[in-house]
Amino acid sequence: MSTMNISLPETLKSFVDERVSGGGYGTSSEYVRELIRDDQDRQRLRALLLDGASSPAAAPLDAAYFEALRARAHG
Repeated sequence: MSTMNISLPETLKSFVDERVSGGGYGTSSEYVRELIRDDQDRQRLRALLLDGASSPAAAPLDAAYFEALRARAHG
């Protein structure tokens, strides 16, 4: 595993220390890793949403569509 050192102002370091002691994290590194993973998830979700928004419009989803979907799901 690689190492990265970061500098934080005292107020942010105190915040991280509080989160570690009260949030179920063993170390500040665990807390920062979780923040990074959450950011990665947000970026992936954003990309999916943007892809969906830029895709061609589909046919409207009406009652008949959902009835057919239910029929397929029930076999």
